[in-house]
Amino acid sequence: MIYNFSAGPAVLPKEVLQKAAAEMLDWDGSGMSVMEMSHRGAEFMSIHAQALQDLRELLAVPDDYKILFMQGGATAENAIVPLNLVGLAKQSLPKHPATLDYICTGSWSLKSIKEAGKYGKVNVASSARTDDPSPRETEKFTSIPAESTWRLSDDAVYLHICTNETIDGIEFNYTPRVNVPIVADMSSHILSRVINVSDYGVIYAGAQKNIGAAGLTIVIVREDLLGHALPICPSAFNWQMVADNNSMFNTPPTYAIYIAGLVFQWIKRQGGVAALEKINIAKSALLYDVIDNSRLYENRVNNDCRSRMNVPFFLRDESLNDAFLKEAKTAGLLQLKGHSSVGGMRASIYNAMPLEGVQALVLFMREFEKRQVKA
Repeated sequence: MIYNFSAGPAVLPKEVLQKAAAEMLDWDGSGMSVMEMSHRGAEFMSIHAQALQDLRELLAVPDDYKILFMQGGATAENAIVPLNLVGLAKQSLPKHPATLDYICTGSWSLKSIKEAGKYGKVNVASSARTDDPSPRETEKFTSIPAESTWRLSDDAVYLHICTNETIDGIEFNYTPRVNVPIVADMSSHILSRVINVSDYGVIYAGAQKNIGAAGLTIVIVREDLLGHALPICPSAFNWQMVADNNSMFNTPPTYAIYIAGLVFQWIKRQGGVAALEKINIAKSALLYDVIDNSRLYENRVNNDCRSRMNVPFFLRDESLNDAFLKEAKTAGLLQLKGHSSVGGMRASIYNAMPLEGVQALVLFMREFEKRQVKA
C-alpha cells in the first residue's frame, strides 16, 4: 500500500480519484469531459453551483459572505488582499500609507509580509522573537507568541495571520480577538477543523493541500469588505468584480473546481468537518506520541500550537536522514522529506490521509528506531 505524505499538491481521497477517472471522457452523459466544457454552459454551471452550495454548507458560511473561486494560489492573494483592502484606509487617510498588521509565525507569513509591503505600511505586530520585530528568512519558528505581547497598530486596516504554517508545523488553535477584520490564510488546514467564519473578514486558501487540485484558490469575504480595491488592482483580482460575475469574470479553473466539488461531497459523506476533525485529532496525536516518546525523533514546536496537518520532525542523528527516507519509500511511505528551508522530515496528514496511513508511518518509525538502537 502506498501512502503519500506530500505537503501539496497532496493526497486526494481515493473515491474522488476513482469518480474523476470514471467521468474523464463523459461527465454525466454529456458526451464531454469537464476539461472540454464551456465554463458558461449549463453542464459546468451546475458543477460550479453545487460546489459553492456544498462549501457554504460545510463551513456554515453566513449569507453576508461571498465565496469566490479564483486563481493564483495563496501566493497571489498575498498581493490581492492589500490591493482589495488598502482602499478602506485611503478613504479616510488619503495622504498616508495604510497600516497593515501582520503576525509572523512561519515561512508563509514571511512571504505575505514581504508582498504586502508593496501596497501599505506593514507593522509586524509579533514574530518568533519578541525582542526583535523584524523577522528574517533564517528565523526558526517554534511557537505563536502570546496575544498579550502583540504590538498592534491603532489605525490598522486589517490583521493578517496564517492559521497553519505548512513548512514550520505551527497552527492557531484559537481566533485572535481584535477590533479590525482578520484576514486568514487557511490554505493547509481549511475544512480540517470547525471554524466560525464570522470571526474573520477574509479567509483564503489554495486548494492543493486539503481541497483538491492545484489551480483553484478559495476566497471567502464579508460583503462590506468588497468594493474598496485600489485603482491599480487588476480587474480579474478585484473581489467585487469577481463576486459580481459569480467567479466567471474570466475563465475559472474549471477542472480544479470540479475536483474540489467532488472533495466537498466526499467530506459530507464522512459526516462533515466536525467528524473529520475528530479523525484528524486522533491521527496527529498518534504521530506526535511516537515522536515524543522516542530517543531518535524530535519535534521542536511548542505543544500548544502544533499543527494537526503538517508534522515536521527531525532525527537526532541526521546522518540517518537518507537511510530513513530510502527505507520509508521502500515501505510505501512517500514524500516525507522536510522543506529545504527547514530540513528534517515532514508528514502532511490532511483530511484525505486515512488513519491507516499514519499507523503505517508510526509502525515504520518504531521499527527504524529499533534497528538503529541495536546497531
